[in-house]
Amino acid sequence: MVTDEDKVFKALADPSRRRLLDRLRQDSGLSLNDLCEQYDMSRQAVTKHLALLEAANLVVTVKRGREKLHFLNPVPINEIYTRWIGRFEAGRLQALDNLKKALEEKKEHEKEEKKHGQH
Repeated sequence: MVTDEDKVFKALADPSRRRLLDRLRQDSGLSLNDLCEQYDMSRQAVTKHLALLEAANLVVTVKRGREKLHFLNPVPINEIYTRWIGRFEAGRLQALDNLKKALEEKKEHEKEEKKHGQH
């Protein structure tokens, strides 16, 4: 059973698809022709990559006349960040906060010792 998260990881695993996402992050709402201009890939290859990105919900499209415009959808990437990275970051941030408080307490204690002539 392939989950939505599996589709996102598969889509992000390919450097060509990551470049397409970077391009859409930079300039949102691009047509297939716009996306093909900067890459050494055939139109068919770009179309295939976009289909995988759409299946992973990383790219959403809007029809404008005969054109289909492509937009980056950052939500799946944020969900992965929250699940796989955010939890670990919270622990690190708490550790840094604890270290800061401990150093501040030590500094305050040293000030008190100097103030009372103890060292």
